[in-house]
This record gives sequence, C-alpha cells and structure tokens, in this order.
Amino acid sequence: MSLLRAVEKSQIRTDLPRFRPGDTVRVHVKIKEGDKYRIQIFEGVVIVHKHNGISSTFTVRKVSSGYGIERIFPVHSPIIEKLEVVKSGKVRRARLYFLRGRRGKAARLKEAGRTGRASEGASRA
Repeated sequence: MSLLRAVEKSQIRTDLPRFRPGDTVRVHVKIKEGDKYRIQIFEGVVIVHKHNGISSTFTVRKVSSGYGIERIFPVHSPIIEKLEVVKSGKVRRARLYFLRGRRGKAARLKEAGRTGRASEGASRA
C-alpha cells in the first residue's frame, strides 16, 4: 500500500491556488489539436469541489449564449495549465446545484470579503 501512496503523492499538484465553491475561476486548459497544443480559457463559478485525494474534481459552470455549460475538471490533471481565482463568492453551501435553476440576476452570488477582514477589525479598536 505504501508504494501506491508514494506514486499518488508524486502526482499531486501543489501549484494551484486554494478555491472553494462559489468562487469565480479562470481555468487555462490544454487542448490537443493534431500534434499541437493550445490553451483555452474556461471561466465560471465553481459549483462543487469534491475532495478525494488524487481523484479530486471540481465542477465549473458558465452561461454561454444563453445555455448553461458545466465542465468537470480533475484537480491534479496535467491538462490544467493554470487556475486563477477571479473573485470569491459568499455561499453557505458546499454544493451549489441550485444555480442550475436560476437565470440572470437571480444566479448572482454575493462577493466575499475574505482578504484582510480580521485585520480591519483589529485596526479599528
């Protein structure tokens, strides 16, 4: 069993930023066309992040031309070139499947003020 865990540990990526459901992310995906690779950007809201070791996945949802598109990405996959967190959303659930039934302004999420909130309160006192 330790050999299996050693192989898994060597494949785990540590270069990706921390993100949570509700965050708007920009995923740079490598796409193979013939013998060449190109980078395509997929930007949307993370609706679920399943933590399962080496087989962890996250689902990103975006609306394109009026159609909702969801794509599931393996976290530790080599097809992900880069992942950027555009903004953080304030949510109270781990799985945001309710966004599938919402359109337009109803599908918006509040912005989370995660960065520096604790230090602001300390500086006012």
